[in-house]
Amino acid sequence: MAEKRVLDPIDRVSEVIFGVLMAMTFIGALNVAEAGGEDVRKAMVAALGCNIAWGLADAVMYVVAVITERTRERTSPVLHAGDFRGAFGVFLLVALSTFPLVVPFMLFGELRAAMLGSRLVALALLFAGGWMLARYAGGKPWLWGISLAAVGAVLLAAIMALGG
Repeated sequence: MAEKRVLDPIDRVSEVIFGVLMAMTFIGALNVAEAGGEDVRKAMVAALGCNIAWGLADAVMYVVAVITERTRERTSPVLHAGDFRGAFGVFLLVALSTFPLVVPFMLFGELRAAMLGSRLVALALLFAGGWMLARYAGGKPWLWGISLAAVGAVLLAAIMALGG
């Protein structure tokens, strides 16, 4: 018998999307930072730290949700190994989703080029998330991918308009 997945596809994709959006808010803050290399480095460390902290908080909330649901169903709220794997999976998805957004800052010496590259990577990740959700739901992958990327573009525009 195959072991049940700890996180369903919606949860996995959603955690990555949350991580991407969270990282983009910190990366967006680079617009208001000095263009010096040290400021960029500090912002990247802050983005990584933010997503690690968010991943930890999200993992704890995953465990709280498991306990709450088991209590609600009148089953034993005892945690199992799979519950901790799920929490660790949530943490990894959120924390690791930051890294693709940071790569452009390692490749480009100029802040503007790195910012553009990071935003394009974010949109590509959002497109991929929409694509995966559509495949899971039986929807149209291109439509869902483009739609989620468009929502991401609106969110990025809002981040930029708000000073990020």
